[in-house]
Amino acid sequence: MTDTEIEITADLVRELLREQHPDLAGLPVREVDGGWGNRMWRLGDELAVRMQRMDPTPEFQFNERRWLPVLAPRLPLPVPTPVRSGEPSARFPKHWTVMTWVPGDPLDCSSISRGDHSADALAGFLRALHVEAPADAPVSRDRGGHPKECTDGFDRFFHAVVPAGLAGDVRAVWDDAVAAPEWEGPPLWVHGDLHPANVVVSDGTLSGVIDFGDMFAGDPAWDLAAAWVILPAGAASRFFAAYGDTDAGTIRRARGLAALKSLFLMLMGRNGELGLPGGKPAWGPAGRAALDRALRC
Repeated sequence: MTDTEIEITADLVRELLREQHPDLAGLPVREVDGGWGNRMWRLGDELAVRMQRMDPTPEFQFNERRWLPVLAPRLPLPVPTPVRSGEPSARFPKHWTVMTWVPGDPLDCSSISRGDHSADALAGFLRALHVEAPADAPVSRDRGGHPKECTDGFDRFFHAVVPAGLAGDVRAVWDDAVAAPEWEGPPLWVHGDLHPANVVVSDGTLSGVIDFGDMFAGDPAWDLAAAWVILPAGAASRFFAAYGDTDAGTIRRARGLAALKSLFLMLMGRNGELGLPGGKPAWGPAGRAALDRALRC
């Protein structure tokens, strides 16, 4: 049985806790829907266990363990914070982490009804996150650079799922991003993977941000794409006004990256409908709605 075929059950989670963190083993364990690189299990009311699954290396969990305790205290929205580390063992040969639980419903299973409030909340969160990163901050292998470095990925997603009637408009948005100037500032802390499954909503507004495994030092445009990928129609202008101090080139790159991320969500949605490993049926409609928002800008 390969690592990816290991069945992660509540009993396995309890056994691992008994072995490595026995003081937590008596808390109730229940599965959380969703997750791709990692499976999540609630642990009591305030904790969660993050189990490495599809991620090929533990690097993403190591990033969270190392940097979230540094970043979390200055972020204005709740984020998961590591509290215990789980090491590979005979029962489970991968890494796992006990983290604080961020309450709310993932946006891919919910919706935002308070668009202005969410735009302000997201802008405030990213202003606080987007500070100069230290020299030893992680650098992403496939994100964080200029859109022109991602043309192969864009073309793959584009040819797979772009709606025929939108192909010209989507290509124009992407080409404009590729032609935009480079980020000239220092590498900033960037979440790197802001999409509907990685933010949570409560009372109709953005209430938390999760899954920081892809965090890196780089171009903030990768996060600013969330103006279209996460926020409802019409909220982007308020978001950028609240975020402040954003040049036209960064917004052009962000819009192109929003198109890239939207196509990726649509592809994952199609894979889910086909029953392919890692597919997420709910991501398809979310991706199409995000693409429509990016094109209307």
